[in-house]
Amino acid sequence: MKRECKLKTMRKKRSDRNHLVYVITCVPTNEQYIGVTVVKPAGKKKSLNQRWQGHLYKALVLRERWELPRAIRKYGQDSFTSSVLEVVRGKKAAFALEAALINALKTKLNTRIKQ
Repeated sequence: MKRECKLKTMRKKRSDRNHLVYVITCVPTNEQYIGVTVVKPAGKKKSLNQRWQGHLYKALVLRERWELPRAIRKYGQDSFTSSVLEVVRGKKAAFALEAALINALKTKLNTRIKQ
């Protein structure tokens, strides 16, 4: 009796994760910042909150000098709102959408025009 050997084809694990494209708005000035972050297993809200904490750290501890950290120091962290604009599959697609939104909205708190 012949033995049939079936090789299981191993599927490559997906490496394109979900990303959040988000907006942070400075309420007193209505200026905006568009950004991207990875969606963590804990969910969208927690991922966005962790990213906001990173922005606060850059502003208040590292004292970075680009537009968003300056605005956080000037107006205080309670003067900002954040929300998810879209969830995008894959890093490349997420950064392309971020660049398109920055260019279309001409956001004041992003440091440069994206290509």
